[in-house]
Amino acid sequence: MKTIIEPFRIKSVEPIRMTTREERARLIREAGYNVFALHSDDVLIDLLTDSGTGAMSAAQWAAVMRGDESYAGSPSYYRFRDAVQALMPFKHVIPTHQGRAAEAILFDVFGGAGKRIPSNTHFDTTRGNIESTGAGADDLVIAEGRDPANLHPFKGNMDLDRLDAYLGEHGASVPCVMLTITNNAGGGQPVSLENIRATAAIARAHGKPFFIDGCRFAENAWFIKSREPGQQDRTIPDIVRDCFAEADGMTMSAKKDAFGNIGGWLALNDDALAEEARNHLIRTEGFPTYGGLAGRDLEALAQGLSEIVDEDYLRYRIRTNEYIIEKLDALGVPVVKPAGGHAVFVDARAWLSHIPPLEYPGQALAVALYEIAGVRSVEIGTVMFGRHPDGSETPAAMDLVRLAFPRRTYTQSHADYIVEAFGELAEVKDSLTGYRIVKEPKLMRHFTCLFERL
Repeated sequence: MKTIIEPFRIKSVEPIRMTTREERARLIREAGYNVFALHSDDVLIDLLTDSGTGAMSAAQWAAVMRGDESYAGSPSYYRFRDAVQALMPFKHVIPTHQGRAAEAILFDVFGGAGKRIPSNTHFDTTRGNIESTGAGADDLVIAEGRDPANLHPFKGNMDLDRLDAYLGEHGASVPCVMLTITNNAGGGQPVSLENIRATAAIARAHGKPFFIDGCRFAENAWFIKSREPGQQDRTIPDIVRDCFAEADGMTMSAKKDAFGNIGGWLALNDDALAEEARNHLIRTEGFPTYGGLAGRDLEALAQGLSEIVDEDYLRYRIRTNEYIIEKLDALGVPVVKPAGGHAVFVDARAWLSHIPPLEYPGQALAVALYEIAGVRSVEIGTVMFGRHPDGSETPAAMDLVRLAFPRRTYTQSHADYIVEAFGELAEVKDSLTGYRIVKEPKLMRHFTCLFERL
């Protein structure tokens, strides 16, 4: 059969409150034109993020009932630890309440004024956790990764020549090398196993520990299996193990590729570093066998890790994005190609070319999409990445709008509705105007800043 159906049945449903276009225009205006400030009850299809918004399986809900809430030494922790180590062969697994908590601990250790940390592309919380220590966060993705229309199969790859030169020039101030899989800020694009191995080799040659931000590791492994020569006959778990075998540690938001509504971890091989990290954990998150999570959360994550590597699920997951991209492409809507793992990324700068980057075309598109169809998306562009620590502002490398799909939550008809919404947007896009920011915090402004329509 050509049709790839959802590889699950729906056992429980949650109603959607239907709103009118007039209501939505008022609601987004009252929210300061920031989609983060909307009440979720006022959203028809919520594609703001895929982080913690997915549906847990019947087996995960059953595992919740087994959760042991002991403060120290809970058996739920050991089941969680074993599930992580079955895929990621790290010596120390330190639970946290979500991925940014793992990042905060790691960069409390490695960050500081004058330090510089390279990656293919740091995402918003990673960059914020680095910069809050006084360190700098530098992006070294390949040139193809900055071209939305380029069909390179691994646009998330690290630029190896640039990394080698960077470490040669700045080595004394670089405490570690990071790599994000998949590359969220660059359109959800994957990193090849070959590139992971080469990045690790360059880091080792310069005496730097190598860390992977692995929150979408299973989706990245699917792309390796389907696109990288020599990987087609291998299993997803084997590919995952090979990816992390190259690293000295990892950060993880388990709200993505572990089917969790909450949770994360920091995994390490170095004993001394792990001891220091656990001391930070006790001070900020909790005892090392729960790390800010309930035992029931640890159980749900352990079960989710066994489900995320299912190839039927991953095939359906990626095909959903491909389907929407094909439909949008037929409408003339510029999108990041090829399809990424967790989201569809619309090239707002190209589609709304009459709006200058510093008037935030991505924000204009996100607001219009909500007003017309009740679909909540998020700007990934100059609002998110244009402001620098010194207070200056420049256009980001791309102005994208991300439609991030919660796992196992929406159906084919929701996908078709989204495509139809862009058809209506196409008729009015030239009349859309830009925005100015009227209030913003110093860091990660996109979460809470307020806009005014120009």
